[in-house]
Amino acid sequence: MELLDIARWQFGITTVYHFLMVPLTIGLSLLVAGMQTAWWRTGDERYLRMTRFWGKLMMINFAMGVVTGIVQEFQFGMAWSEYSRFVGDVFGAPLAMEGIVAFFVESVFLGLWIFGWDRLPKGVHLACAWAFSLATVASAYFILAANSWMQHPVGVEVVDGRPRLNSIWAVMTNSTVLAAFPHTIFGCFAVAGAFLIGIAAFKLARRKTDDPDRKLWHGSMRLGAWVGVVAFAGLALSGDVQGKLMFEQQPMKMASAEALCHSEAPASFSIFAYGDVGRQNCEDVKSFTVPYILSYLANGDFTSEVEGVQALVPQYQEAYGTHYPDDARLGQFAGQPIDYVPNLPATYWGFRFMIGFGGLAALGAVAVLWFTRGGRFPKGRWWGPLAVAGIATPFLGNVFGWIFTELGRQPFVVAPNPNPSGVDGVWMYTASAVSSGVTPGEMLTSLIGLTAVYGVLACVEIFLIVRYVRAGVDAAMPHEPPPDDKSEDVLSFAY
Repeated sequence: MELLDIARWQFGITTVYHFLMVPLTIGLSLLVAGMQTAWWRTGDERYLRMTRFWGKLMMINFAMGVVTGIVQEFQFGMAWSEYSRFVGDVFGAPLAMEGIVAFFVESVFLGLWIFGWDRLPKGVHLACAWAFSLATVASAYFILAANSWMQHPVGVEVVDGRPRLNSIWAVMTNSTVLAAFPHTIFGCFAVAGAFLIGIAAFKLARRKTDDPDRKLWHGSMRLGAWVGVVAFAGLALSGDVQGKLMFEQQPMKMASAEALCHSEAPASFSIFAYGDVGRQNCEDVKSFTVPYILSYLANGDFTSEVEGVQALVPQYQEAYGTHYPDDARLGQFAGQPIDYVPNLPATYWGFRFMIGFGGLAALGAVAVLWFTRGGRFPKGRWWGPLAVAGIATPFLGNVFGWIFTELGRQPFVVAPNPNPSGVDGVWMYTASAVSSGVTPGEMLTSLIGLTAVYGVLACVEIFLIVRYVRAGVDAAMPHEPPPDDKSEDVLSFAY
């Protein structure tokens, strides 16, 4: 394998794995803060028990997210040093803000929340919960601002062939991040909602009818269902805005998402295709389509033209050249023709899997609301395992969404899109971004090592979550010391 291929696999594996932790932490932390708010307002112990239990699971996931996220930043220097040199003046600012501001606040107030039970006034302790929850949201915004700059460079000037930051405000208010941020947060809520549904359903399916926490699981399950329904509605609306922006800024990405080989007016939305969608002429591809919908998704009307891959390739060639530079640092790509078309099967099916798994999660949430209406409890053994399996659907939707987003801008790591508000002349080929001083053997070794370590961490997290889910709410509640023990049980304040 070539160095670039190994480096891309390594970054893809570690990033996808890390992002499995991120949406659950963000969504669940906000829901836990909401549960604690309900306890603070009503004094109902049921909300306290909910806060303790779901907070315990959130903390496990948060810890794993921190461990796996640290590796991401090291890769910029080890595997993608040329990229870091090119964008460091811009990319470093939002990453530094995320670490110094968001993550610092997140860690401090999470620590106060963990050890502040019965030590801090209830209102102050609740404020800590909201502080670290909102800090996770701020952290996501800074990371998305950095990623969005790669999708749509703004706020820079080109000096000696490299972008130099001249407006951090432009980077932080990039139209791309303003569209991506709400879409991402709604995705986090979808993950958290399915998590609540699955765990609560598992507990209800295996516990006796005299379980004192039966109403707690029922309430958690309905909360997760309502969150899931609202999240899907938000995903649909924000996704429409994001899609229109992508058609404007990265037309090749969206043409690839539809495997749209030829321009159409009006353009139909492809639901399902069979045949070789990887061929740019689409000679043997058959597709089931909905007329006019793609024109609306692209431009907000039902009659406009949407350019296909074959029409866009000459435009990219005219703007950015037909061949890579004849530079030895590009390896096998030096002087070779540039393929401006992303991996069509990956973008086409990634886009559909994103929508499909998101729709399945929403359908499951609606079903839960129906079967639990009026205080009802679903009967039968089928629904518990089905709800647990449903936890995976929004996770998969998030993963395929990011795979589509990142693969869709290839062959660029920094995508060129000067219109309507980007900076002209700023782009970078992925082949130019990989470290030049690393051998394929070294990169393969790190790939295998990181994949193995992440596999072990996955087993650890699953073990811990299953263990505490089986233990139930009581295991998350503080334990009183024996009557003859006058010492303070510090662990009781940390669950």
